[in-house]
Amino acid sequence: MAVPDLADSRSSRAATDALLGLLKEGRWHPAAIARFLGLAVDRSVRQAARRPQALAQTTAQHALLFIPARGRPGRRWVAASWALTALHLGLLEERIRLSPADVLTLIRGNLPATALGPGRWSGALVIASDLADGRLARHQDTVSAFGEHADSLADAAFWTWLVLRNEPSRTVRAAAIAAWAAPAVTVTGIAIIRGRIPELPRPALIRPAAAMQGIVALRQLLRSRRPPDGIPYSATAR
Repeated sequence: MAVPDLADSRSSRAATDALLGLLKEGRWHPAAIARFLGLAVDRSVRQAARRPQALAQTTAQHALLFIPARGRPGRRWVAASWALTALHLGLLEERIRLSPADVLTLIRGNLPATALGPGRWSGALVIASDLADGRLARHQDTVSAFGEHADSLADAAFWTWLVLRNEPSRTVRAAAIAAWAAPAVTVTGIAIIRGRIPELPRPALIRPAAAMQGIVALRQLLRSRRPPDGIPYSATAR
């Protein structure tokens, strides 16, 4: 089984396709999966080392978020966010630092770790920040694969956390999680089977998720009764 050339000059998409091809060639056996993960982490670490400014930015930002984090769960959330961000800095491609839009996206993704996360207005705040970081990236011409992936992950993390913690309706919880999970599972499954990242119509995939965000945010905003802090609605709803 040939090991693909993952030179630092290779684009993130090309490197990912090469790794997926290696995984497919190995017929997804445990040894092939282990090699895939090892090579992916190795490249991610080398890519982060090539962007010290971006790594310093994300470390400083997460350190500031770590201080006011809500207890041990909040600190674990921030630590996981830092690790994921650091390992995906290669998606910045030719850029060497995070843009203001990237910083805003990362703040949104860590909202559940702060006191604002469970708030009545948190859903509306996240939707507003989602619109703002997209406009900012386009205005400053800083649109990147990193920003797109961070945006999707930040949204999925926040809304999944919100519905599991605060949404009393099992139907809404199931519909929301399906809307956010289905596109990710579909794209991942196709990529693994084909051995390369598929070209899929992104707007068509995110439309159900965007609709569910509006529904969940509105229900959160209109809800007057809230469960005791730390106790999800799923544990109190009948």
